[in-house]
Amino acid sequence: MTPENLLYYSMDEDSKIMISDFGLSKIEGSGSVMSTACGTPGYVAPEVLAQKPYSKAVDCWSIGVISYILLCGYPPFYDENDAKLFEQILKAEYEFDSPYWDDISDSAKDFIVHLMEKDPCQRYTCEQALQHPWIAGDTALDKNIHESVSAQIKKNFAKSKLQLGTSQEGPTQTNLPSPCHAHLLLAEEEEDEEESGLRRENSGCSEVSEGNDLQNCTYHVHPTSRV
Repeated sequence: MTPENLLYYSMDEDSKIMISDFGLSKIEGSGSVMSTACGTPGYVAPEVLAQKPYSKAVDCWSIGVISYILLCGYPPFYDENDAKLFEQILKAEYEFDSPYWDDISDSAKDFIVHLMEKDPCQRYTCEQALQHPWIAGDTALDKNIHESVSAQIKKNFAKSKLQLGTSQEGPTQTNLPSPCHAHLLLAEEEEDEEESGLRRENSGCSEVSEGNDLQNCTYHVHPTSRV
């Protein structure tokens, strides 16, 4: 899961949020595990890179990464070299850098720490995340971070799009054969999309999106003022 996969259903202010791009998804049974090394570099969980069997806990890790980005405007892990990027993720090495995190509450940071926990057995589940005080309580600080976060998002993600040549739908997910030899196979996958259209199967949505329907969607980032 990446920020680019989160879309507004409509232009209405209270629009519901839709999740898109289920190309590498799988319907998980109770207690089932998966083993295919795939995902988007920067958002993939450590256990996937370590080529260990994994569960839906990998999505909770991705939610932690997305929350981190929405609160500061840049990713917790970054390196132009994939191997070095994966080293950071495997060690779960990230910081709450000053001054970007100075106005963010300790509760928000605690929420992220529990989601970006290296050990999937200790990582928050979705149920635990929803019960965290930052989500369910009143521990968030009442500060407007929209301007600073928006500036960082434009700066950091415009640069990554130029470097990776991402499509309008955002970074393409790919199979990751190993932490040292993973690459974004963008050109090949974009050709496949042109031939077959963008199909969303078993996505929980009622429609199958053909052709370039998704290009009519607008993706906005609205950082919260409750941090």
